[in-house]
Amino acid sequence: MRHAMVIDTRLCVGCMNCVVACKTENDVPDGFCRDWITETVRGAFPHVRLEIRSERCNHCANPPCVYCCPTGASHQTEGGIVAVSKEKCIGCKACMAACPYDARFPHPDGYASKCTFCSHRVAVGDDPACVSVCPTHCMHFGDLDDPSSEVSRLLVSRAHYTLLPEAGTRPHLFFLT
Repeated sequence: MRHAMVIDTRLCVGCMNCVVACKTENDVPDGFCRDWITETVRGAFPHVRLEIRSERCNHCANPPCVYCCPTGASHQTEGGIVAVSKEKCIGCKACMAACPYDARFPHPDGYASKCTFCSHRVAVGDDPACVSVCPTHCMHFGDLDDPSSEVSRLLVSRAHYTLLPEAGTRPHLFFLT
């Protein structure tokens, strides 16, 4: 099993429901976010295109944040979710420096925090909170190893990309175009 998220950039309107759901579900402190909205403008007038993306940890298959962690606090769970054991984290911020996506933040309690794909929800068969509240249904979550899963079918049928492929991290966060 390889968990992945697919986001349709044609449907995302940047409403921030995903951000609010994540903060609420995961008790994220004020001033911090585990996911966020970005906007990118491409082209030149009159052929301009605005793309809105919901971004978060890319849960990379080749995660530099895990490899540089001196205590083993950053690790991959079964299914490929990149997680942090806050009890093991010493707050050195090496993982934050190693992440090319700026997906981590220093939690006020002294450990690195980030998106977990709501692993507590996934463990009981639910979607991550951000996926479950999206009013445009632009976010999809599933198993890349299952060819019949929605994420697998979307990636076969639609053009898509990952952020910073040159980093070699093999992200599990995909954007449909």
